[in-house]
Amino acid sequence: MFGEGNAASSVLGWISIACWIVVYSPQIIENYQLQSGEGLSLLFIYVWLLGDVCNLAGAVMAGLLPTVIILGVYYTLCDTVLLCQVYYYRWKRQTGRHVIPAHISGEVSEDTCLLGDSRSVDPSERPEPSITRIFVRYLAAVAFVSAAGVAAYCISNWLPNNDTSPVLPNNKKLDWNIQIIGWTSATAYLGARLPQIVKNSKTRCEGLAPGLFVFSILGNSTYALSIIVASRDPDYLIRNASWLAGSGLTIFLDILVLGQFFYYGFVSAQRGWIDNRATA
Repeated sequence: MFGEGNAASSVLGWISIACWIVVYSPQIIENYQLQSGEGLSLLFIYVWLLGDVCNLAGAVMAGLLPTVIILGVYYTLCDTVLLCQVYYYRWKRQTGRHVIPAHISGEVSEDTCLLGDSRSVDPSERPEPSITRIFVRYLAAVAFVSAAGVAAYCISNWLPNNDTSPVLPNNKKLDWNIQIIGWTSATAYLGARLPQIVKNSKTRCEGLAPGLFVFSILGNSTYALSIIVASRDPDYLIRNASWLAGSGLTIFLDILVLGQFFYYGFVSAQRGWIDNRATA
C-alpha cells in the first residue's frame, strides 16, 4: 500500500511540475500580444517573486534534487520576465515607441482599464470567443499538461537511475530555518493574490490571462495532493504544513480570480447586449 502511495504521489508531483513549467506562458504571451503588462499588479509579481525566492532557498537548504532547484530558478526567472515586460512596455509608451490602439485611452497606471470600455469598441473589430470554446480550449490544455506529467513519471521510472522523481520536504526532524522560509513563502503566495484581486475589480481583468490561474490551481492542487498521498502521518504533515498551506490555500484565491473573469465577462456581455438593443 505504501508503494502505491509513493507511485500516486510521484505522478501527482510530475503533473504539478508540468503545470508550473507552463503556468507563466499564457500571461507572457498575453503581454506580448497586447504590448502591455498592465493587466498584472506589480505588487502581485513582486510578492510572488518573494515566495519563489524563499521556495528556492528552502529547496537548497533542504538539499533537494538538482531538478527541483533548477525549477526554482526557472520560476524566479519567469517572475523576472513578467516584471521586465511591465516596465519595458511602459517605457515604450513613455518614449513614444509604442503605438497605442485606438480603443486604449488615457495614461497607463496600475488602475488603467487596458482595453477600454467594451461599449466603445466595434464588436466586429474585437471578436470574442464563446464561453464553450474557451472552456474546451483550457480543458484540452489541462489534459495535455496532465498527460505530459504522467509521461514524465513513466520516463523517470524507465531510466537506470530513477531518483529524478520530485522530492518533497521530508526531514525527519523539524528544521526551523527551513520552516521559517517555508512559511514566509506560503504567506507570500497567499498575499500576492490580494493586490491582484483588488486591481481586477478596477480593470475588470482586462490584460490578464486566465490560463495563469487555471494552471496555478491545477499545479497547487496536485502538489498538495502529492504530499497528502505520500503519507498521512501527523509528524510528516506538520513538517510539510507550510508547503500544504502555500499550495492549498492559494487555490481558493485563484478560484476567486477566475470567478472575477466570469463575472466581468458576463457584465461586459450584458452591457453589449443592452447597448445593441438601445441602438437597434
